[in-house]
Amino acid sequence: MKDLTIDRDYLLQTLRTLLAIPSPSGMTDAVVAFVCGELDDMGVPYELTRRGAIRADFKGSRSSPDRAIVGHLDTLGAMVKGFWENGRPQVVPIGTWSARFAEGARCLVHTDDGTHYRGSILPRKASGHTFNEEIDTQPIGWHNLELRLDEKVDSEADIRALGIHVGDTISIDPMPEFLDNGFLVARHLDDKAGVAAMLAAARAICKSDARLPMDCHLIFTIAEEVGVGASTVLHGDVAELVSIDNGTIAPGQYTSEFGVTIAMQDSSGPFDRHLTRRLLEICGKHGIEHSRDVFRYYRSDAASALEAGNDIRTALVCFALDASHGYERSHADSLVALARLLALYVQSKPLFARDRAAMGPLGDLPPSHSDLIPAGED
Repeated sequence: MKDLTIDRDYLLQTLRTLLAIPSPSGMTDAVVAFVCGELDDMGVPYELTRRGAIRADFKGSRSSPDRAIVGHLDTLGAMVKGFWENGRPQVVPIGTWSARFAEGARCLVHTDDGTHYRGSILPRKASGHTFNEEIDTQPIGWHNLELRLDEKVDSEADIRALGIHVGDTISIDPMPEFLDNGFLVARHLDDKAGVAAMLAAARAICKSDARLPMDCHLIFTIAEEVGVGASTVLHGDVAELVSIDNGTIAPGQYTSEFGVTIAMQDSSGPFDRHLTRRLLEICGKHGIEHSRDVFRYYRSDAASALEAGNDIRTALVCFALDASHGYERSHADSLVALARLLALYVQSKPLFARDRAAMGPLGDLPPSHSDLIPAGED
């Protein structure tokens, strides 16, 4: 395996572009088009599923069994639920996130004809000069929020005349700030930072003469934040799936803030013992800063793939993220470490001896008990 050079500038510029494209779950066409353009520039073949997810293909020396790496393009957002008596729209979340982080958010309302309008999501009692201490005592919840549009509107009829209706998508401004010391602050780093790392790893592979021992699919899903994820995008011959998502920086967690984190378990249960330890082995052998962690209130594309009935080994590899699903922060070193691990992983041999045998002339032989022992790396 070759430890490929990751283009840090490309990774960060790609992340900037991804963040600038609104893509709440259910409204992902534009970000899908951008990623397809990047794959075109690299010469990586891909296909779109009926729903619009992307399956890209790196050819290995043998096809079947395959491996896959998956990240999601969709983000959190909101939707117009109705109208309050003052005419301002009510809002509900797209995905699971706290109304605490919605208060004060700048946003865009996207209408059916493609027009969008600027606005802010505010608590219903927003003026301290009017409500005094009620500002602090009012409840925190989506039922207590309203959308203030930056338009000359005073009623529901005025707002509907703009073409804004119940069910319109609201995208939340990412507010990116990339600091010279490597810290990255923005909404929606989950999972656009992971996608940027995937594309940077893909670019490094394309620019090298690295040989892959088996086909590898890069999969970009479009509904992870609402629980669909990788449930319907896998080919039947995928044996190993590595999901890319965030690792939380918080008390009681062991996520590496400047490296990569291998998740041992999330709320859906333990990840594959052998695949996670293969990833840890690669990190140790190549000096990639890393840690192990367990997440209690968390699930990723891997969970939806298993719940859909896929017979695959899964792992979760994470970049660092502070204040997940809020005002998020990561670090460029963590994203580069993630991209390095991905580029090395796709060069690694199949995990199990029987999978290696399936790639050769003895592939039709039934597995023995010894075939269940994972094969080591050279």
